[in-house]
Amino acid sequence: MCQLLTLLNNGTMSRFLPSVGLTLRDIIKRYKLMFKSVFAAVAAAPFLASAALAGPYVNVETNAGWTGDDYTGATTDAHVGYEGALGDSGASYYVQGGPAIVSVDGEELSTRFSGKAGVGIPVTDALGVYGEVSFITAEDEFLDDLGVGGKLGVKYNF
Repeated sequence: MCQLLTLLNNGTMSRFLPSVGLTLRDIIKRYKLMFKSVFAAVAAAPFLASAALAGPYVNVETNAGWTGDDYTGATTDAHVGYEGALGDSGASYYVQGGPAIVSVDGEELSTRFSGKAGVGIPVTDALGVYGEVSFITAEDEFLDDLGVGGKLGVKYNF
């Protein structure tokens, strides 16, 4: 064991890898460089991603709520959807729907149906507007007491 540690410390491990001609230090240095390159590539990937392609997708999303530090509940949507471009203007749309698992603090889970549809429209290269309409069914009836919501927004990219 002492001889192996001495060989490792001296960098003369190449006697055990004569055909390669590398010391263990060289091998470790190359692996470190390789892993640094992999980590850098993974970190940069989101910034290099190309535009999203139109088509089907799956979106799982949880929205939770608190009042102060008191947890009130959460809704988890498991949606299947479709998105695409609206002509050549750069505008896009999406529509999605599926089961929604509603968890109110202190109550049993309930499963409902929810969905949403939206559009995004570029105004300039840096400014865009968007809108969304969403719904969720009531606990007992599909259309009675249907919960509906809307969202409008403006997004500026620096």
